[in-house]
Amino acid sequence: MPAPAPVLYAPAAFAPPPQLAPDGRLNLIGLSRERLAHEMTAMGEKPFRAKQLWHWIYYRGVSDFAAITNLSKRFRAVLESRYVIARPAVSQDQRSADGTRKWLLRMVDGHEVETVHIPETDRGALCVSSQVGCTLSCRFCYTGTQKLARNLDAAEIVGQVMLARDMLGEWPSPRGARMISNIVLMGMGEPLYNYGHVAAAMKIVMDAEASPSRSGALRSRPPAWSLSSNVAAPISASISPSRCTPPTTNCATVWCR
Repeated sequence: MPAPAPVLYAPAAFAPPPQLAPDGRLNLIGLSRERLAHEMTAMGEKPFRAKQLWHWIYYRGVSDFAAITNLSKRFRAVLESRYVIARPAVSQDQRSADGTRKWLLRMVDGHEVETVHIPETDRGALCVSSQVGCTLSCRFCYTGTQKLARNLDAAEIVGQVMLARDMLGEWPSPRGARMISNIVLMGMGEPLYNYGHVAAAMKIVMDAEASPSRSGALRSRPPAWSLSSNVAAPISASISPSRCTPPTTNCATVWCR
């Protein structure tokens, strides 16, 4: 009997919950530019409001609508009543003697994942999680001992990056050297088993406004994907400005090209 084809999208049972605050307000982090524009037009506002919000959220790193000074107080109050700009909550913040920092982050439903910043003399890598737990059982990986609870949403993946930038004091987005120069999807989970949310998150992280510098920008250093050898089907998908086509067998790490 032939081996079953690999499942690249987890079933609905592992779908992330809606990204809503406890009071029902929608989290703007993780929304695409198009979805953000739709939210604004649905409120009766002009689409350029989405561009303004995108700049303040991803370039300046605001988490409070009151800090968006080029919007009227009335409009800020309306935004506050409908939306939040929320990162994951920090359960633990661990620091190593070599400067490495590891955060245990709690999501809105109580699940927790890890994010790690690894500094070097000329760069800094951020290791990001894509799932809560994992379906694989890689012997070298502790996450492999945990059952898969669910996938992470784009908001939760982007939120890890934004939380790290909060903790490292990297707002507004620098135009030169940066503390986070590389993102590696080598935290908890298999990213290609949550490809849709991971791809959506990386489009935001690699956006020209979120990573504006020409020297050391995240958009000029595309993310690394950690793949298990179980991923045997070729995948070709567009993640602007890059196109990634992972190898078909025995891949450990692949760079989007």
